[in-house]
Amino acid sequence: MSLTKYVTYASQSFTLPDICLRIRDILDDHRSDADDIAKLISVDPSLTAKILRLANSALFRFPSQIGSISKAVNVIGGEALYNLVVAETANTAFAQFDSPLINPEQHWRDSVYCGMVAKFLAKNCRIRGIERFFVMGILQNLSELVIAKCSPEKYENYLKDDADLLPWEKQLNHFKFTFAQCSGTIMESWKLPLSLYFPVMHLHDHKQKAIDAEIAVLAVAVRTLFNKQQQEESNKIELITPELDKIIKIDKDTINDAIHYSRRETDMIASLVRQ
Repeated sequence: MSLTKYVTYASQSFTLPDICLRIRDILDDHRSDADDIAKLISVDPSLTAKILRLANSALFRFPSQIGSISKAVNVIGGEALYNLVVAETANTAFAQFDSPLINPEQHWRDSVYCGMVAKFLAKNCRIRGIERFFVMGILQNLSELVIAKCSPEKYENYLKDDADLLPWEKQLNHFKFTFAQCSGTIMESWKLPLSLYFPVMHLHDHKQKAIDAEIAVLAVAVRTLFNKQQQEESNKIELITPELDKIIKIDKDTINDAIHYSRRETDMIASLVRQ
């Protein structure tokens, strides 16, 4: 199958809930305000509870309790709230593309871990809209589930490939595209904002990565996840390559802090979204 066919399958099998589109419309309408977002979300008690749990979690660490959606909008902002709704929606999307070839719980935890690392590093690099990075980290490998479900034999061949290459290099060899490229294109088809899908789509594009700090930060988060998944120390890779070091300045202590933070908080955040 081509990238286009995987994207078409994903788009036809799962569409973003109406509330995601409606929140996006409110945010893009200059006549709307925080109360409009709060009223929309508050209609759904289950979503309201999840968003409040996330707003009061380690994702934000506010000194005082956020007790209502209105306060959440005022404190964390409408865009951040939108990103939380998309992150919550991602859990439903993952379940839609279940495959016996992938452990769904581990895949979900790894995705959240990647999002936590990306958000931590984006904050350190003083990039605006850091909640986006949590969402991008979660969704950057969504297409792996889609591909495993649609093309199990081809995906198994990819898993069995023991060539001394990075995963995204193997993906190019087996599929002619990377999973991140496919995930980003799926996100675009779901009409997510450019600021969410563009860094994912171009995650392994060397030219874009060399000039775009957002892509570089996400790339470091993905490399951090790769090292977490390796049981053998000899299989681990450099987190900050010379290419990435030219566009973002992240020292080893910051990387270690991001890893410690994400290891400590991932299971709790992953379970909050799934409740």
